[in-house]
Amino acid sequence: MAQSTKQKLMDASDIPAFVDDIIEAGCDICAVGYDKYVIGDAELPPGADEKTRRMFDRIDEVYGDRDFLTVEIVAYLRSIGRYVDVGADGSE
Repeated sequence: MAQSTKQKLMDASDIPAFVDDIIEAGCDICAVGYDKYVIGDAELPPGADEKTRRMFDRIDEVYGDRDFLTVEIVAYLRSIGRYVDVGADGSE
């Protein structure tokens, strides 16, 4: 018999804390347009990549699946000035 796996789902009220945790991990996060967001590479000193991986594992564990909240995350990022708008051809 197959086991049921329930993955935690992030709550919309967790978005500000999620964004703060990503930034604290040393990565940039910003909305791109109105329907996407990106998490940039961390600027890490040598040897810090394992610590950062553990931080991201903890973020995933704490917040869970957030794909369904993309539009809400984007709206929050835009509200705090963390966004880039691109033109139809992909340029700023």
